[in-house]
Amino acid sequence: MSKANVARRTDVWRERRRQSARDAIVDAAWGLVHAEGLAGLSLRELAKLAGVTTPTIYAYFDSKNAIYDAMFGASATTFLQRMTEPYAAADPRGVLVEGLGRFVEFCTSDPPRYQLLFQRTIPGFEPSPESFAPSVQALDASRQRLAANGITEPRHLDLWTALTTGLVDQQISNDLGGTRWVSLVEEASDMYLAHCRPIRRRSSPPGSNPNAKGARRAHQG
Repeated sequence: MSKANVARRTDVWRERRRQSARDAIVDAAWGLVHAEGLAGLSLRELAKLAGVTTPTIYAYFDSKNAIYDAMFGASATTFLQRMTEPYAAADPRGVLVEGLGRFVEFCTSDPPRYQLLFQRTIPGFEPSPESFAPSVQALDASRQRLAANGITEPRHLDLWTALTTGLVDQQISNDLGGTRWVSLVEEASDMYLAHCRPIRRRSSPPGSNPNAKGARRAHQG
């Protein structure tokens, strides 16, 4: 084997080892966060849990926010994968309802992860563009599901995000582990569609005479 090939294999091995060490630290960080909350992430306690020294943590992450960023990126990727998996429903309305159900289940199953992804609970932390990119893609997927239902106005996308996170917030805050707000997914979706779908003009409203002079045009949601 040539020296160049040996060098490449060595570089690959080192990078894999470094990534493995980073992943182990991030896994330990999640363990600490689930026990103490997002604000309870202490580098000293993290080092103990990961079985390394605090300087070793800094060898892989230059700050606590860098750890949060790695946690955010991994969680956003998992979220994107979940929200873009094939849907069982065949119609646009069914896909929207199923998507909301997925969102609520994903968020309520892990409150700290939900807080990291969707709430600004860590002062001074902003995810890097690379870590945030999956979240942008997931929002675009939501936009496409709405568009399939005829909903394209930006303000209606804002209303959708407010509605969906509102259900999650209520469930986590008042009935964690229960179904009080989870059970409202379909009803909330239909209420939203009834309000936001564009009004479509009927060519011949039931009970009307389309040939009658001055016949009124009916609309449906």
